[in-house]
Amino acid sequence: MSELTQPEPPLLEAEPPEAAALAPAAGADAPAARPRRTAVLLGAGLTGAGLALLVVGLLAPLVTVATLVLVLVGLVLAGAGGSRLGRAVAGPGFDLTYWLAMAWLVLLVGVALLAPVLPFAEHEDVASTLLEEPFARPDLASEHPLGTNGFGLDLLARSVYGARSSLLIALSAVVIGTIIGGAVGLLAGYFQKSVDRVVGVLTNSLLAVPPLILLIALATVLEPKLRNIAFSLALLTIPSMVRLARATTMAYANREFVVAARALGATRGRIMLRELLPNVLLPIVSLAIVMISILIVAEASLSFLGLGIQPPAPTWGNMIAEGEGDVFQEHPQVVLVPGAFLFLTVFAFNLVGEKARARWDSRSVKL
Repeated sequence: MSELTQPEPPLLEAEPPEAAALAPAAGADAPAARPRRTAVLLGAGLTGAGLALLVVGLLAPLVTVATLVLVLVGLVLAGAGGSRLGRAVAGPGFDLTYWLAMAWLVLLVGVALLAPVLPFAEHEDVASTLLEEPFARPDLASEHPLGTNGFGLDLLARSVYGARSSLLIALSAVVIGTIIGGAVGLLAGYFQKSVDRVVGVLTNSLLAVPPLILLIALATVLEPKLRNIAFSLALLTIPSMVRLARATTMAYANREFVVAARALGATRGRIMLRELLPNVLLPIVSLAIVMISILIVAEASLSFLGLGIQPPAPTWGNMIAEGEGDVFQEHPQVVLVPGAFLFLTVFAFNLVGEKARARWDSRSVKL
């Protein structure tokens, strides 16, 4: 008679290594999150304290050394707190200055586009401001938060409308220069030989003329309108665009994908448009963003010299020119307000352009 076998108890399965690895991680998750939570709280606290000091300093009725120190300390604390908060949330690669520059450009462009429907005070009609106080000091709680000029025109409204003119001229000039210069440089870099020599002579001839002399000469011949000023400034961008497009095209002209397209019977136009243009476009766009800031300064220089948009139509250049003589010493807001708009805009475009160049033009093409 066979022996009755007792059923063996089921063997316990070994714990998979993944579960064993995750077990201590779950317990260590809380301590690992503490430094991040601390950094977020510290960054938020510093940012809040800095903004509070900044608001108190800006709302002060009198501009004194104490209020200036308060504003400076507020800016430093807000910047340090915002940078720490951004790195804690977005990672160590967070750049507060870049995002502030982007925010300023978005805000400026948005306000400039919506300026006609926003409740700004008078910015151009001198006859309607006869009863307004000339050279009113900045007061954020008043109808003229940044003050007025000698005719009682609102400086904030004039700065915003001046941004419309400066941005429109600079963007139009950059678009014209980018299209013409990019196309000519692409042709010179692809065909080379005689085409390259002719383009090189024309480009060097244009570079031989000092930019300011060229602008003054064109301004004396052409009527000071937005279209004419944009055309004149576009001439300054063409040589740089030609040289960059030519150098980039020559760097890609003998690459494998271009040789393969040529071997498959692709036409020259197809090769330039489908194979070379996408690789040339990104470095040119990054340079174009930087060129916008240069052209904004050039337009302001022409307006300051009286060769650009004529008053009472506002531009940052002719607004700064209103502070000539003793006006700046007695009423510094007349110069400081448009100067601050000009500085922040040029700084923001330069920073965004350099970031774009570092990302899209990492090859560092030497001209």
